[in-house]
Amino acid sequence: MKTSFRNSLAFLWALCFVPAVMGCRDTHSGPASAISPPPPGTQVASAPQTQQVEIATSTPRPPQAAPVAASVPVQEPQDASSALRPPKGAQVAIVVFEDLQCPMCSRTQPLLEQASKTYKIPLVLHDFPLPMHNWSYQAAVMARYFDTHSKALGNEFRDYIFQNQLEINPQNLRGYAEKFAAAHNVGLPFVIDPTGKLAAEVNADRDLGKTIKLDHTPTVYIVNSRNPAKPYVEVKEPGSQLYSTIDAVMKE
Repeated sequence: MKTSFRNSLAFLWALCFVPAVMGCRDTHSGPASAISPPPPGTQVASAPQTQQVEIATSTPRPPQAAPVAASVPVQEPQDASSALRPPKGAQVAIVVFEDLQCPMCSRTQPLLEQASKTYKIPLVLHDFPLPMHNWSYQAAVMARYFDTHSKALGNEFRDYIFQNQLEINPQNLRGYAEKFAAAHNVGLPFVIDPTGKLAAEVNADRDLGKTIKLDHTPTVYIVNSRNPAKPYVEVKEPGSQLYSTIDAVMKE
């Protein structure tokens, strides 16, 4: 049974690599496939129409109530110019949009952290949970909860999730969070985000990614305040281009 479960996870992991170097791609954002029209003169049989018959009843249907929106705080959206620039006090920074369930994100994160230490430049994380993944959004909300204790603790939780990524599923995610909290002497409430504030922060990051037309994770940028004409550069292949891209930006 454990082998079958691992095979299922491996299948999901494989789906994320299309193409592998780009990490996980939002399949909902791709173009629809084209359908060639039939040759001239070809008769195409129309599909039979299914008739829907409504059975009249003596009791009139009550009008349907409009759906009630969840009470979630709305964060002020950022634009690309504000997001893709270094934090205050820095001239160069690494910016990444990541999904905690994305296998390529788990491989790339240690490279980004090491580059941040090597060049002594900030690493700015943004959440971009993809709809194809079934627990990354909740994990991002949990990471935001640990951020409220300290940013370092939140980042350590993200690393912990990446390290255990292949073993995590929607049913045991809470258990992993509880183990992490206990190991760091932090309480984990039954309802992690009662006001919806943490979810709003995740949503704001995700909406920002959509604003700048992201469709895959990880998406990595080297941003700078030195060159207004070219304030950011995307690192297409972090494994081989990260350090050379930082070097090029820092020389400008």
